[in-house]
Amino acid sequence: MTSIKNSVALVTGGSRGLGKALVEELYARGAAKVYATARDPRSVTHPDAVPLALEVTDPRSVEAAAARAQDVTVLVNNAGISLGLHSFLDAPVDDVRREFETNFYGPLLVTRAFVPVIERNGGGHLLNVHSVLSWVGVAGSYSATKAALWSQTNSLRLELGPRGIGVTGLHVGYIDTDMVADVDAPKSTPEGVAALALEGVEAGAHEVLADDLSRQVKAGLSADLAALYPQLAA
Repeated sequence: MTSIKNSVALVTGGSRGLGKALVEELYARGAAKVYATARDPRSVTHPDAVPLALEVTDPRSVEAAAARAQDVTVLVNNAGISLGLHSFLDAPVDDVRREFETNFYGPLLVTRAFVPVIERNGGGHLLNVHSVLSWVGVAGSYSATKAALWSQTNSLRLELGPRGIGVTGLHVGYIDTDMVADVDAPKSTPEGVAALALEGVEAGAHEVLADDLSRQVKAGLSADLAALYPQLAA
């Protein structure tokens, strides 16, 4: 288990939405320092957070962030994008690649850079932000990137456990952020999701299912595919 109190955390995409809520919740739970990263660090508004420039798809930017934040013990891979690409047949392949660069390769680059840092600091924790769409392929390449990140997290959990680093994956449906502002559906608050995620980190949970939708979909993964995709039963 990992205690948030007195920890030093880094949150990618920490200037808005869920990332901002995670920064706030980390401080509420007693973190000693929180690095909040953004492409433009001036967008970080939390008065106590340490703004840090980071482009997760740029290896040099990732290396520079790791060189500066040498005291990190908790890493939160939150940064991600959705370009609204619902068709694998019609979406520009370059846009599909862009989503994978941010949502899959970005967390991988950041994790690889910070694992040695966390190890030198005596161990700690990794929190990867997935989605219920990790398990439901209804959002084109975004679903695919989150499914790939879920698999990455599962593999990292096996690698990092013996090295003193716990790994938690967060699954959640719609969160009331700018990304889904136009979606008319029940949404969780960023603050509520952040609290559940960090409770999971402190409890050493392998996964956090932050809403009813995620719990229902996870429970149905062993069923026939038509249970997840009703159109297949037609």
